[in-house]
Amino acid sequence: MIAGAGLGAAAIQGLHAQATPKALLVTESEIVDRAAVPPYSSALTPAMQAAGGQWAGGGTGPSEKITSVVGDPPKRLGVVVFDNADKAQAWLKSPGREAIAPQRNQAIKIVRQYIVQVN
Repeated sequence: MIAGAGLGAAAIQGLHAQATPKALLVTESEIVDRAAVPPYSSALTPAMQAAGGQWAGGGTGPSEKITSVVGDPPKRLGVVVFDNADKAQAWLKSPGREAIAPQRNQAIKIVRQYIVQVN
């Protein structure tokens, strides 16, 4: 029985090692036009979800607070989870994202954006 448990644990560990790491698309931004943010967000969420992205957090609502540990914190931060970095890259180049670019540019200015792979 102990040998079986050891083999099961080894198999699970092997499956985890073979899994493709998730990817976080992190966006630091500043609001350009606060009134334009809600319509942009309404268009962004379904387009991003259609590409496989799910919000992990962020924004500038009253409950959102960014505390700096080292350096200056971003004014606004959004984090989206994708199954892998390829899907995050595909979203960045997707027609759905391009279609809402004018709304994005009216609402926010992207200061920095990057993909982080996590296990």
